[in-house]
Amino acid sequence: MSCAVLHTATAQRTAPPTPFTLGVTEHIHSARLGEDRILNIALPQGYHPDSAARYPVVYLLDGGADEDFIHISGLFQFAAFEWIGWQRPCIVVGIANTDRKRDLTYPTTIAADKEKFPTTGGSADFMHYIAHEVMPFVDANYNTFPDRTLVGQSLGGLFAIEMLLRKPGIIQHYLIVSPSLWWDDESLLAVNDDALSAPDIGIASVYVAVGKEGKGMIGPAKKLVAKLRKTTIPRIRYQYFPDLDHANILHRAALEGLRWIGGKEVK
Repeated sequence: MSCAVLHTATAQRTAPPTPFTLGVTEHIHSARLGEDRILNIALPQGYHPDSAARYPVVYLLDGGADEDFIHISGLFQFAAFEWIGWQRPCIVVGIANTDRKRDLTYPTTIAADKEKFPTTGGSADFMHYIAHEVMPFVDANYNTFPDRTLVGQSLGGLFAIEMLLRKPGIIQHYLIVSPSLWWDDESLLAVNDDALSAPDIGIASVYVAVGKEGKGMIGPAKKLVAKLRKTTIPRIRYQYFPDLDHANILHRAALEGLRWIGGKEVK
């Protein structure tokens, strides 16, 4: 039995290979945190610093290059296609971590948490860093307008909820996935939410999603949504994904959340 030999001509380069750039990296120093930090920034197609065009900004927690920045910034690019539903080209700012467990948690009274998270309790400083250092830096150096979205999963979701409750009005849209509200025996759910009942608080929408992650994740998320629905926040959405878990929910939930925030209703 013989095999025919396929003769093909090897393709020839017409130019040297060039980098395929997904964004830029900014190195900044935080006076509040006392350390250097990294911001990974994806700019919308056609962005030019001298253009009059202005863009909403998405702040992504866990935004390192080896964390969620690449796939979530790509998701926003995909969601901007008119047939998907987001329809808003935007600047995505990935906030890279140095000590995730420190920055995304508030102090806990639970001994087991303290043992597992020895550097815990730095969320107040991290919140100040985002609100008073990162956001002004981005606004000063990029073509933005004041329409902001915060994306966080797990401990990032816990932090996003803390920012929602403690600093309302800074962020307009919240995309929260699998929030670790079990932290400190769910004490964040007891935070006074009177500020969220004030008129014109600046929050436009809150999307909360969980998967098949157990009562310790699902129950507190439902309590949060019930709490928020008693406030003046105009749009609140809770979505449960029974076929996804903590490890694989983020990408799909983020897309559905974007479609909902953009006005495309989801089941």
